[in-house]
Amino acid sequence: MSKTVKQVIYSEFGDPTKVLKVETAPQQPLAAGQARADVLRSPINPSDLIQISGNYGVRPQLPAVAGNEGIGRITEVAEDVTGLNIGQLVLLPAGTGTWRTEIVASAGAFVPMPEGDIDQLSMMMVNPATAQLLLTDFVDLKEGDWVIQSAANSAVGTYVVQLAKAKGIKVACVVRRESAVAELESLGADAVLVDGPDLPQRVKQATGAKMKLALDAVAGETFGRLGETLDVGGTLVNYGAMSGEPASMQAGVMIFRDVRVRGFWLVHWFERASKEERMATYGALTKAVATGTLHAPIDRVFTLDDIHEAAGYTWAGERSGKVLLAPNGI
Repeated sequence: MSKTVKQVIYSEFGDPTKVLKVETAPQQPLAAGQARADVLRSPINPSDLIQISGNYGVRPQLPAVAGNEGIGRITEVAEDVTGLNIGQLVLLPAGTGTWRTEIVASAGAFVPMPEGDIDQLSMMMVNPATAQLLLTDFVDLKEGDWVIQSAANSAVGTYVVQLAKAKGIKVACVVRRESAVAELESLGADAVLVDGPDLPQRVKQATGAKMKLALDAVAGETFGRLGETLDVGGTLVNYGAMSGEPASMQAGVMIFRDVRVRGFWLVHWFERASKEERMATYGALTKAVATGTLHAPIDRVFTLDDIHEAAGYTWAGERSGKVLLAPNGI
């Protein structure tokens, strides 16, 4: 009897709780240069649900297998493959549809990992790397410099706080609800403020400093308010639009503060980064996870069969951590 693979697919864009379906498909045979891995854990990121709804920057060809990152274990390699061993823990290739029981891909697309906490390692590919690169690729930050960020209680935001703290960089965190303040304070954020029209004034009162770098994942009016907190020549990086509104800023802020506006999308970094750069980034993040410097709370873990409940739970917000899928069982 031939083996099958269970996977979560969507054949149309729309509400993830309605368009996602679980199906079985024949196991894909290995071709030269390929490897097979069981998927152990794969996170449900908000960007995954946005992509499924059809509102992301890239629309996959339909039908598509959902999911964009995860951790797996190699179960088979083609005869010509070297450098990967059966039983090895690996990061799964980004954007390959990870909400399934196994993945077949080019052996070079898997990133070998040391043994460790599979829940934490499953989230390594997207959010920790985004946080790391936001802190290193735009401004040469020194110990004692200030960074401000919106959506600070998001996965990327909490990673930014942890990575910045390890470097001695101070972080002002902006959130949209009072209930998110205590968690960020306990994580080590230097200042936590609820967004509002007077945000720039309150940031100045709370920190007594001008920001070197602003990181925005909300857009709308928040984008402009972050810009007002920057020192002359400061940089504002946008990497999301949680408000669903266009990013807006007063022209005077850009002109008289000489604000530099940049965009960030991890896909572009993958396209231009060398193999050595990618390995260096993920090597540093793996070490941070191993030493406990980097950690994300886990709220719930679901099986593939519970995908509708899992997607709805993730989309609803007010969670106490990340939501993961365990395609081969919890």
